[in-house]
Amino acid sequence: MDHGLGTNRRELADFLRRSRERLRPQEVGLAAGPRRRTPGLRREEVSQLAGMSADYYMRLEQARSPQPSAQMLGALARALRLTEDERDHLYVLAGHRPPAGPFAGEHVRPGLLYLLDRLHETPAQIVGDLGDVLAQNVLAESLFGCVCTVEPGDRNMVWRWFTDPFVREAYPPDEHDHYSRLHVADLRASVARRGNDAVASGLVRRLHDASDEFAELWKRHEVAVRRTSRMRVLHPEVGAIEFDAETLLTPAEDQRVVVFTPPPGSPTIEALELLQVIGPETAHRSHV
Repeated sequence: MDHGLGTNRRELADFLRRSRERLRPQEVGLAAGPRRRTPGLRREEVSQLAGMSADYYMRLEQARSPQPSAQMLGALARALRLTEDERDHLYVLAGHRPPAGPFAGEHVRPGLLYLLDRLHETPAQIVGDLGDVLAQNVLAESLFGCVCTVEPGDRNMVWRWFTDPFVREAYPPDEHDHYSRLHVADLRASVARRGNDAVASGLVRRLHDASDEFAELWKRHEVAVRRTSRMRVLHPEVGAIEFDAETLLTPAEDQRVVVFTPPPGSPTIEALELLQVIGPETAHRSHV
């Protein structure tokens, strides 16, 4: 292992050779030919398909090359017809972070929706990486009322936090600055992961135009991915409720499952039982 570059040369060489030997010539549009003695593709065929010199590719398989670039790894992955998992493995062995996986956008997998429905005693949401609430279970709806909506055009928590004063009423006033910084820092990380794509940059631009507070915080360039945090919610019927917000990863790069669990020894369990009785309709009426 080359710790300076983070490149595992031996494993990289072995993976390239094995991948080359598993690939049949006809799978890449080449004729097998009567004189082909070895299984799979020849080294020079892989180098030609990847657009690199045969000598450089030979040194890769011999664990003698410098660290390949991300662009070169992408070409090798295409030439060897690697799956997404195999491509990511190739990047890791070469000491690079794998490219971002496919985005799910607003589509939520049926299995995740089923999971939300089965969490009867715990509030839970599916949230996009830019702050869109894509789905939530009944108890989350009862907890947040219409503060967190899944209606298109009104579902982004960051946008609503900085443009709708009503949203902040659900959180203690002395914690507003904390949540402002947390929203901006998490959004900053997501925008960078997306490579400043049109959706992310459009949201940031609209927030700049709508909120001086956001614009000032954005200048700080603070980054803090939301994983686990303690939070308090001010419910109009139940009062202040404390939660641990646990963020779980999903197969999609741009979606997360957020589960709101009671801290050990807190009265939150009793509050949640009361919320189940109150239901979301009462919560909605209380917020309007």
